[in-house]
Order: sequence, then structure tokens, then C-alpha cells
Amino acid sequence: MQFFTEDCVFEAPRGPDPWGRRLTGKAEVRTGIEARFAGIPDVHYGRDRHWVCGDRGVSEWTITGTDTSGAKVEVQGCDLLELRDGKIVHKDSYWKIVEQV
Repeated sequence: MQFFTEDCVFEAPRGPDPWGRRLTGKAEVRTGIEARFAGIPDVHYGRDRHWVCGDRGVSEWTITGTDTSGAKVEVQGCDLLELRDGKIVHKDSYWKIVEQV
């Protein structure tokens, strides 16, 4: 959380609105990030790439792990970031939707 501003916004990939679920402020964002780790206790971010251009950044990654129901998780995603003074002010997270066939 040291990389986030106090007034940060995190838009999670799932939620009731077109932008997912919007969490505002460092306390709410912390709770949202903690929920991801609680839902996939052994979560691992790998095969990652990151870059910054001015006040924008991108983080690409693959999450692997096991969710609390015991189901294996492997999904690619990315975060689109807005930065202010070297810290994240807005994190917009996207995941691929994996369908079991």
C-alpha cells in the first residue's frame, strides 16, 4: 500500500457496475486487495511485464493459485495505472474470463 496515494481509487474487475467495483481511499483499497488474497490464498503473480509512460502505467500478469473452493485458477490480466508524484492514484484491473468447456 506504500505505492498508493491516500486518495487512491481501485476499480476491481468484478462488481455491480460497468467499471466493476470501485473502491475509494487507501483503507477501502487495502480491504479490496486483502479480499483477493483471501479468495485465492496461494495467489501468485507471474509472467509479468510493467511499464510507465509519463503519468500512466501498465502491469500485465498471470495469476495462478487455488481459490477457497479448491478450484485451480490461472488467468491473464492487466492493471491500467494513473500515477501522481510516483504513486498510484488510480488502478483499473482487468482479467480474462476463463470458461470451462
